[in-house]
Amino acid sequence: MSRVGNKLIPIAQGVNISVDDNNHVIVVGPKGKIAYDFPQAMTIEVADNEIKISRPSDSKMHKALHGTTRSLLHNMIEGVTNGFSKALEIRGTGYRAAIKGKTLEISAGYAKPVVKEIPSGIEVEVPNPTEIIIRGIDKQSVGQYAAEIRAIRKPEPYLGKGIRYKGEVVHQKEGKKA
Repeated sequence: MSRVGNKLIPIAQGVNISVDDNNHVIVVGPKGKIAYDFPQAMTIEVADNEIKISRPSDSKMHKALHGTTRSLLHNMIEGVTNGFSKALEIRGTGYRAAIKGKTLEISAGYAKPVVKEIPSGIEVEVPNPTEIIIRGIDKQSVGQYAAEIRAIRKPEPYLGKGIRYKGEVVHQKEGKKA
């Protein structure tokens, strides 16, 4: 029995949900609109400001899809009501970030700055040169873009220089002993 899949999803005020026969779900809220095609095996029922997801059998694949479908739908509703954000911090001498038009320019110790295109549907804010805030309504695209930025220069274990998520703990190794 899937504990996650069996939980009902409450529909927030001001959110409209439409489900086709092909499990194409469109969620419209105050922050925007998200559409997603869910697997045909899952049954999505909208009633009384709640969404119920059920599976056809107890096979391993259907159990996995049950919880995943529920989580994705919940994140869609959360995204159009509140949105998602990830904060990154940059540590290192000379390491900094700046927004230039529709691109994010990061100086992270390479010969030239790394230029990343900002995808549509995502807002990037640089309140100071060592902090990057990524916001959007799609949890997956916000997390993916944050991971791509972090991959430019991962935090290294000896000095802690690099790009890390805000609040991420990097365990520092002890260097060579003299």
